[in-house]
Amino acid sequence: MTETLHFTAGDGARIAYRLDGPEGRPVLVLSNSIATTFHMWDGQFPELAKSFRVLRYDFRGHGGSDAPAGAYSLDRLGRDVLELLDFLGLARVHFLGLSLGGFVGQWLGVHAPERIERLILSNTSPHLGPASYFDEQIRNVLAASDLSATADMFMRNWFPPSMLADRNETVEEFHAAILAMSPQGLAGCFAAVRDADLRRPISLITAPTLVIGGEDDKVTLASHSEAIRAAIPGAELVLLPGVHLLNVERPAEFMDAVTRFLGEAHRSAAVHSSRSTDLQAIG
Repeated sequence: MTETLHFTAGDGARIAYRLDGPEGRPVLVLSNSIATTFHMWDGQFPELAKSFRVLRYDFRGHGGSDAPAGAYSLDRLGRDVLELLDFLGLARVHFLGLSLGGFVGQWLGVHAPERIERLILSNTSPHLGPASYFDEQIRNVLAASDLSATADMFMRNWFPPSMLADRNETVEEFHAAILAMSPQGLAGCFAAVRDADLRRPISLITAPTLVIGGEDDKVTLASHSEAIRAAIPGAELVLLPGVHLLNVERPAEFMDAVTRFLGEAHRSAAVHSSRSTDLQAIG
């Protein structure tokens, strides 16, 4: 495993990232949920790194990244990704985003289509409201002496009762990560979600897109996944029997959907390469 590195974004914030897998392979960016770090993907990246060079990063305000004061915007979170790609010299990538990572994926699909090969949007939405809900969350995290109540809320939203009943090691790790989080960073990203509205722009996305949703998701409802699929031309939809962090709750089914969709890109590239070779032979 490679070490965690940092680059400096255009506004001076240091963003933590990790790049795993051999050079020369297609790059897959993994973008995680609010209130998590790139370790959210620890169960998936070893398998994905067999076929891809896997790039994970922490949102500003999260994990090893800086937590600048003030509200963040989806534009800023999206530019963080583009500046990271520029820093690493990556012209075009596959992108898998879950929850807030899915918001960023939608933004990239709209604003930087030339950078996105294939797009996977999991347990996300083009718009969440009302704004008053996020204003309340921001007030709560900034005023609280610790993030215990916020962590408990996320656990209820992320996992089914069966996983919460015995407080297993997986749940405890996510809970502990929130307790260690910067309140300012969490509040900043709550503001980004509050202000995001991609319901109209996502119809402009041209990248092949897979939407994954949880049938029992309490935050980004299954109907939100269906709306994204309907808005993006040619998008596919997979609904899984689960809640929000499907990569953790339903890892086998989640990975089946992801690898099948990304495998189509490999097969398409192989066919294109074969046809090009045949044409050269004919010429």
